[in-house]
Amino acid sequence: MKLARTALACLLALFVAVPAPAADPTKKSPKQALQAFNNLIGSWRCTGEPEGTRAEKLKGFWTEAVAWEWRFKGGDAWLSLAFDKGKHFKTGELRPVPGKEAFRLTLVTASGATQTFEGPLAGKRLAVERQDPATQERQRLVFSFLHANRYLMSYEARKPDGTAFTKQWQIGATKRGVPFAGPGDAYPECVVSGGRGTIAVSYKGKTYYVCCTGCRDEFKDNPEKYLKEYEAKKAKQKDNK
Repeated sequence: MKLARTALACLLALFVAVPAPAADPTKKSPKQALQAFNNLIGSWRCTGEPEGTRAEKLKGFWTEAVAWEWRFKGGDAWLSLAFDKGKHFKTGELRPVPGKEAFRLTLVTASGATQTFEGPLAGKRLAVERQDPATQERQRLVFSFLHANRYLMSYEARKPDGTAFTKQWQIGATKRGVPFAGPGDAYPECVVSGGRGTIAVSYKGKTYYVCCTGCRDEFKDNPEKYLKEYEAKKAKQKDNK
């Protein structure tokens, strides 16, 4: 009997010691996967320059703007971006790649062509690539997220017979009209995406906040759904304290 109890205790200890399997990041919903980019939501001032000598950079210097927003359709979600006076691109969409730890960035160029890039997010760096079907050149866009109000976007290329990417140009983006000094400050939370709430919306006499017009429209269409999710999230955070 003592031997049986000892064996049972060892078996129970084994089950306790084995950690539960980690959540599969590829099983996230599109909205959950894209919440990593919540700081992008809003309007950004951009300054660009080509790679080259100081004189070449000054000569080729340009300015543009870009606006990022959430978009929803049924259970799907994605981020849209629209450039104002964009030198290289006009519009685009960012989506998670189903079944992969990667993202797909589809862009419409200034000339109207569509280009699709794919790649992973590693820490504060998103690197997405494509191969030009005509030239077989590999092309890469690298986003470096410096902090909530600042990021860099670099365009790099590698010839078919090359071994390394070479930077062609770079854009520095600074967020417009952020009413808070930094990411550590308190701010309202978007009841739809969980991002930085900047637009007030009212429902049944109460005021809530959303981060963009896409989330505003989605909240107006499904207020009870998002308030239920929001309250459940707050209750879970309170229980975990």
